[in-house]
Amino acid sequence: MSEKPAQIKTQLDWSGYESYGSFGSFDFGGFDESEAAPAAGGGYAKAAAVCMGKRHCQNKHTGVMCPSYRATDDEKHSTHHRAVTLKAALDGELGEHPFLSAALAEAMEYCVSCKGCKSECPHGVDMALLRVEAMAQRWQQLGGIPLRERLFAFTPRYAKHLKHLNLIGALRLRVPLVAKAMQRWLGIAAQRSLPKAAAQDFLSSVPRTLFGNAAAREVVLLVDTFSNHLDPQIAQAALDVLQAAGYTAHIAQPAAGERALCCGRTFHSNGLIDEARAEATRMLDVLSPFAERGLPIIGLEPSCLLMLRDEYHSLGLGERVGKVANAAVLLEEFLAREHDANRLGLPFRSIPEKVLVHGHCHQKAFGVMPAMSKVLGLVPDLQVEFIESSCCGMAGSFGMEAEHYEVSMQMGELSLLPTVRAASEETLLIANGTSCRHQIRDGAARESLHLAQVLQRSLQAR
Repeated sequence: MSEKPAQIKTQLDWSGYESYGSFGSFDFGGFDESEAAPAAGGGYAKAAAVCMGKRHCQNKHTGVMCPSYRATDDEKHSTHHRAVTLKAALDGELGEHPFLSAALAEAMEYCVSCKGCKSECPHGVDMALLRVEAMAQRWQQLGGIPLRERLFAFTPRYAKHLKHLNLIGALRLRVPLVAKAMQRWLGIAAQRSLPKAAAQDFLSSVPRTLFGNAAAREVVLLVDTFSNHLDPQIAQAALDVLQAAGYTAHIAQPAAGERALCCGRTFHSNGLIDEARAEATRMLDVLSPFAERGLPIIGLEPSCLLMLRDEYHSLGLGERVGKVANAAVLLEEFLAREHDANRLGLPFRSIPEKVLVHGHCHQKAFGVMPAMSKVLGLVPDLQVEFIESSCCGMAGSFGMEAEHYEVSMQMGELSLLPTVRAASEETLLIANGTSCRHQIRDGAARESLHLAQVLQRSLQAR
């Protein structure tokens, strides 16, 4: 027998779904929203009720969704089942504390927040965001967040110290017992390598001034935590490309003495909404003046930049979000747009090589891959092939977690990793996502590049 559903205080802003009374004039085959939407949860409940059982998430052929269903071939790991379980929880069918229920935890466990359902589901179910709210409610009912999840979430806060931990990563590779001990203690998969931080981060190595001709068109380069501390060569490559194109680049930074900007993705993904909101507020404080001036805000890491366009709307931060979101573009989007407007003057030189491109889930979900194709097509003699793949399987911290390692590798083995292994050593690999490059390194023993690095290579070719 169902418990009486209790009203919940959501931590994210679901007001955009409150008007989902009749779902407008769309014909969903006799769907009655008043019966499908749970009684508790307000806009959150209505967001869950957007799933109408069409089961497009149980697709195994093209597109992104649903990676966990593709890997397991189990309906309980599909977007549809997650939505059904969440609605049951909000209807009081999973007990007095539904967000602590085993059924809801199992349903959400393999969601990798790929955002594929938001773009590929005909009704736009945003399961990634629904999952974040469920996780936030779970931590609230538990009274805290587990140590491992806290470590992953707070990565941006201690990122500047990661270079001092590189020795631990090297020790894990040489001494399996150390990796196994970390797995028992923290739940980090022993089979995984740890990210390696650069000896020098990018932002501390560049002056807090403009780069380029002061009379040229201005842009803003947003260097994320991962490009700053793990792969500063990517940020440098992007800056080189923008300078070569004649743009004046502002490097987005907070006031002197403050820690580097962070989009808040790691906090948001782990259900720490207050911390995500604090990071987003800092970001908006710095970027809003640029957006007000109409300057493009150019990002490198898909999950970070696209958070400005997507998840920031769920944090209840006011009208500044819309202005920054409209200004935020990935590097490939900006360059493609400039090319279409006949404003791009880059002296690309021939690279007579083949390149395989793996798209980050968010690049695919937000329709960015055509821009990747267009920009790579500007490089003379570059032979470009896009890998038809779903999620790489790493998905932020998901593939680092011991209990998710196997399914993480199953996702990668569906097409990405076999395709990479079959490629010749001379073939270049492009993966714009930090997690994607990590998965390719661990699963196929190959290094991959960011788009910016390939463009930089073309500009420097002789």
